[in-house]
Parts: sequence; structure tokens; C-alpha cells
Amino acid sequence: MDLLTTSEAADYLRLGERKLYELVANNAIPCSKVTGKWLFPRHELDRWVLSGLAQPVGMVPSNPPLIVGGSQDDLLEWCLRRSGSGLASLNEGTENGVARLLRGEIAAAAIHFHSAPGAEEPANLAAIRAMPLLHDAVVVAFARREQGLLLAPGNPKGLQSFADILDKGVKVAVRQKGAGAQMLLETLLEQSGASPSDLNRLNPPCLTGPDLAAAIREGRADCGLATRSVARVVGLDFVPLLWEDFDLLMRQRTYFQPCMQSLFRFVATGELELRATELTGYDVTEAGTIRLSI
Repeated sequence: MDLLTTSEAADYLRLGERKLYELVANNAIPCSKVTGKWLFPRHELDRWVLSGLAQPVGMVPSNPPLIVGGSQDDLLEWCLRRSGSGLASLNEGTENGVARLLRGEIAAAAIHFHSAPGAEEPANLAAIRAMPLLHDAVVVAFARREQGLLLAPGNPKGLQSFADILDKGVKVAVRQKGAGAQMLLETLLEQSGASPSDLNRLNPPCLTGPDLAAAIREGRADCGLATRSVARVVGLDFVPLLWEDFDLLMRQRTYFQPCMQSLFRFVATGELELRATELTGYDVTEAGTIRLSI
């Protein structure tokens, strides 16, 4: 491996050493500290430079697979099919979607991060700003979704609030670590002065909202967190808790690719709003709006 010292790396990148140290401090450049000295792998510096490459017309780009990863959503999956964009879906949760995006394995990630009430910036935008490797990110609004408690038909346990699932010790279906719904659950637990260990959890975790709904429908769990639309599809009762932002995250260059532009053209039609109304629990007023570009 060809390793460069700080001065060598600064010369190689044609940067001042002060600027290089600034990038290191912000975790914005590939490097490693060995026995108190910063070292920079030359091939990783090459990849870092190329990651921000502006590609002129005629240059063949290295594009990620035509896949939208991240969080599962019924309206989004319908939109991918209906739009004719050619985009497939891979549902693994918000954080796994972002990780795949960083590795170039997907074109976009569907995200819904959560933070405590009163935060200065919406949770999705704050989370993306805090990721130094996403210096060329675009966040596009897709929908606002209603999240809440999914319950068995007729609500046999008489659950009316999030506090009830702690007080009554009911069996709770949970999501995998890094899923947006699991982040929401952990945030609600923290606000209640409780922890995940205080829950009577169903194991193993459910990988998607529909999987969680199926666990409740089959009687393996009494409740869980998911969207109103998921509850409606399988005929479960629903106790609303909050509305959340459900956005699409991608690289700036991906935003302009034909597949994405095809999707956003379809989003701008009235069909999306009609389908959102049918599924219930959606607000698509801002769909297609760029919420963040960095």
C-alpha cells in the first residue's frame, strides 16, 4: 500500500497542509493515524477525488444500480412500478439504505430518521448534514406519513397510547436496529424514561412494516409501530402518534439520471395524490421538492 505523509498528501492534492488538517478534523478525507502520525493511502485519495468528479457530456459515468434502498413504503413501491422509471426496491431500513448508498450499491435511499421534539432542524436533514461522506447529497421530499400503534382488530388489549404498552406489558413487535420505526420507538421510550429492555419484545425483529403487521395479525404480538397505510392494508386497528418526513436521499449526479427524472415527473402528476388518498395516512403536498442539497 502506497502511504503518503501529511506534507506528501498535501502536495499530491495541491492543498495547503492547514486545509488538509481541516479535512482530517472534519472526518472528510480518508486517512489513518499510526503512532501519532497521519497517513493517507494514495489509492483512497484518488477515489475521494473521483467521488466529487463533475462529469461533462460525453463522459461515461460510473452509475450505481437502479435500486431504491432503505425504508419500505407502500406508496413509494407503487410509485416505482407505476412511473415506469425502471427503479427496483430493496427494503432493509433507513440506516442500511444509507450505508448501501455510501458504498455505491444503490441509486437512492428512502429515509425517515427521528429526533426528540423541539429539534432545530428536521430529523432527516440534520442526520444527513452530520454525515461527512455525503458531501454531494440531495434530499428530495416524497411524503409525510402518519406513524402510530398497530393493534389487533377490535383492540382487545385496550391500548390507547404509547404509555399503555409499557403499563400493560403487552407483547411488542419491533424492527431491526437502524430502521426508522425502531429509531422512533427508541425516541419514544427515552421520552418516557424507559429503555428497550423494559419492553416485552417479540423476537426476532421484523424486517419491514408489513412483516410487523403480519406478526400482529397472526397473534404473535399485540402491537408495534408502523404507518397507517400498513395497518389499513391488513385490516389492523391504528392509534396515531405523529407525522414524519419520508424522503429520498441520493447523490447529486444521480438526481439528474433519466430513471430519477422519470420518477419525479410521475410524482408531479395527480396520480400520486389519488393513490395516497386511497392508502390513507399520507400528505404528498411537497412531493418532489428538494429539501436539501449539499
